[in-house]
Amino acid sequence: MSEKLWFEDFVPGDVRTYGSYEVTREEILAFAAEYDPQPMHLDEEAAAETLLGGLAASGWHTCAILMRLAADAFILNSSGMGAGGIDEVKWLRPVRPGDILSVRHTVLDARASRTKPDRGFVKLRYEMMNGKGEVVLEQTNSVMFGLRTPGAAA
Repeated sequence: MSEKLWFEDFVPGDVRTYGSYEVTREEILAFAAEYDPQPMHLDEEAAAETLLGGLAASGWHTCAILMRLAADAFILNSSGMGAGGIDEVKWLRPVRPGDILSVRHTVLDARASRTKPDRGFVKLRYEMMNGKGEVVLEQTNSVMFGLRTPGAAA
């Protein structure tokens, strides 16, 4: 495993790509049945008559896959302290059974906390792509990370 990531490792403008996740019909149906039981996520025939034009993963399912890929790629090996919320989520294209998803994130901003010298805030823009390279989801949020050297970034 690579070296643990700290606040200082996130430099505005840096871009990182990771993950490879194949979405299955079975998991689309299971997630939808449990959390988002709308016809476009549960039934191929009903889904064909919707704006999505066929069976597609729930946007929330897609967000959960993004979280898994980011956790595996860097969050679990970082000084991450969580996030206060999501600034923006956009579902741009349907995610279909068989799609292979990957993630690209860009560091938009990094600022040390003014009140807590042991942490900083990193604003990230995530783009999830399908196997054709099309962006299917965009998400922007700030994540708190511990400083390698508390107080040094102030």
